[in-house]
Amino acid sequence: MLTLAAGVPEATVLGVSLAAVAVAYLWRWQNAVGLVSMSRVWGFIAGLGTIWLAVGPVLGPLDQGYLTAHMVQHLLLMTVAAPLLLLGEPARVFHAASGREASARIQIPAPPPLFCWLAGTGIVLFWHVPPLFELGMRWHGLENLTFLVGGLLFWIPVIRPWPTVTSWPRWSIVAYLFSATLPCDALSAFLTFCGRVIYRRYCFTGGTGISALDDQVRAGALMWFWVTIAYLVPAALVTMELLSPAERGQGVGARR
Repeated sequence: MLTLAAGVPEATVLGVSLAAVAVAYLWRWQNAVGLVSMSRVWGFIAGLGTIWLAVGPVLGPLDQGYLTAHMVQHLLLMTVAAPLLLLGEPARVFHAASGREASARIQIPAPPPLFCWLAGTGIVLFWHVPPLFELGMRWHGLENLTFLVGGLLFWIPVIRPWPTVTSWPRWSIVAYLFSATLPCDALSAFLTFCGRVIYRRYCFTGGTGISALDDQVRAGALMWFWVTIAYLVPAALVTMELLSPAERGQGVGARR
């Protein structure tokens, strides 16, 4: 009861904060109609909803007893919520009040791809070191925030949200995404096949009907499958975009 009572204010603060962001975004979007499509608006709202799903009262209470639930939280934040928020182009929406022409002139250099890659993959590896994992469970809000920020940085080179300016070739994103699967695959393979429980807290709090080791194996397998899909599907889409006749035609025109 104490845990639930303590969690109610946190869930309320989270819900009110996300709702406030959604209302502010929609209010500002009225000035960006024509600049940001309705589909992108729905993407941003879905991103906020994914944050609520990941860290709100749905999955939040489960991560203390299940490593699989803990893994789902972070995967949702990094590979679903983060790209959806970027697709909503919040920078364009919140700057729209300055006028269409002023909005169009703003250009912000994007972070270097290597930095974005290291931020996205480094956060995952950092928090899965056992001592740091325990620290993250005590400072769970901060840990979740770093996963979301790391996800936002990671997806910037892929999505290229306005008003970022990029100088690297589009084809490099395929290698960027493919290489990002490798550290995650190594971690998930270790969790799946090591044969022992890595995180001590789950030795004692494993859920009813499943051992802590089985829970860890499921978490590792889930990460392996999820990250592969989340990174390689966009890589395939970028490849098809680059091979499309329209893209090749633009390239010919640019060379002329």
